[in-house]
Amino acid sequence: MRKGRRVAFQGEEGAYSEEAVYQFFGDSVVVPCKSLSDVFRAVEERRVDWGLVPVENSLGGSIVRTYDLFLDSTLKIGGETILKVVHCLISDAQTDLHAVKTVYSHPQALAQCRAFLEQFKLESMATYDTAGSVKMLKDKKLTASAAIASEHAAHVYGMTILAKGIQTNPNNFTRFFIIGETDAAPTGDDKTSLVFSTKHEPGALVNALKQFATRTINLTKIESRPIINRPWEYNFYLDLEGHREDPNIQEALQALREHSTFVKILGSYPRAKEYAVRNQ
Repeated sequence: MRKGRRVAFQGEEGAYSEEAVYQFFGDSVVVPCKSLSDVFRAVEERRVDWGLVPVENSLGGSIVRTYDLFLDSTLKIGGETILKVVHCLISDAQTDLHAVKTVYSHPQALAQCRAFLEQFKLESMATYDTAGSVKMLKDKKLTASAAIASEHAAHVYGMTILAKGIQTNPNNFTRFFIIGETDAAPTGDDKTSLVFSTKHEPGALVNALKQFATRTINLTKIESRPIINRPWEYNFYLDLEGHREDPNIQEALQALREHSTFVKILGSYPRAKEYAVRNQ
């Protein structure tokens, strides 16, 4: 999977998603995309080999757009990677920290650095992308301004880091899915993601989830998303430990189908190594 591949991601060059591509794939040809749907489309149209999309942040929660896109796509999850997010205050070489008045970045990055911004009494200006904010500063030669983005973005655009690690909470991680035409073969240390819905009646969700509990299958995440055109009814996204080819998982999935109105397996893939997160 990992060598000499073309990989699409959402954002400008220098984005955290690009950094996650290199973390997972190593040397690759990266293809920036404007939106998450563009990433899915690039893989579906075979313009790239794989895509990488964020699925959740340890502070900000789930990226619901990613979940929604899986419903109408045939793509599978073939891997996951977890990136530690370290926010930097970035400007040009002529700008001093105490001269900065305005800071540009994605709303989530601004929120994650609120204590730093308040300490220096900096005005926040929301943009669509962290790395795109750095690119904008360079292209427009904005004065008394800075951007919040990664160290990688500063290197990409030849800008200067005024302060590093400015996030309020240092335990800031983003989890990404690797998407493609196929998922991964069993490794013995896998996870499976799926989406299902149940009848709108008492006990329906409990009966569905019971199929995993009675087989001692550990669920690592559950996420609900509204079903379009069916107010107050929901699809449920699950991550569980194990591979879809494991006999115990196969048995649970078959039982789940008997207690659900819709089941879609999004893919099985090797679990991201927890030690890699702890040691960052």
